[in-house]
Amino acid sequence: MASSGGNSPRSTTTIAAGLQASVSEGGDLGRLLDQRKRRRMESNRESARRSRMRKQMHLDELATAATRLTSENARLSARIAVMSRQLMAVEAENSVLRAQLMELSHQLESLDNIVRWVEPGSVPEPDRYGNSQEWNPVWQNQPIAAAAAFQDIFRY
Repeated sequence: MASSGGNSPRSTTTIAAGLQASVSEGGDLGRLLDQRKRRRMESNRESARRSRMRKQMHLDELATAATRLTSENARLSARIAVMSRQLMAVEAENSVLRAQLMELSHQLESLDNIVRWVEPGSVPEPDRYGNSQEWNPVWQNQPIAAAAAFQDIFRY
């Protein structure tokens, strides 16, 4: 059969046949095959143990990351809630300030009209009906009722 010398790869049956020819009769061949089988089984067990350890380490890392991310999520949610309340407060304040701006703008416009009307030489020209185009106070075209009352008093 095949010789046991050489470095060429062989199938298990060829190796067993070669060993059978070179090993003496009896349990030597069986022991040699049992030793190889035991070594292979131990190697497989060790490899499986390492694989389980790697898997457990990976699961532990994932659990740690999940815990960290959950706490960070809670912290960010709380921060978002605080920022939302601050945003609502700022928007409310802006609304109040806009209303105040509108009111003050109207007051300033009214005061500017009064100043322009009161300044000497700045009285606007009346239109063809005698009304001022810029500012027309109600009392400008109204008769003074008190003057009539005084006339009645002095008649007696």
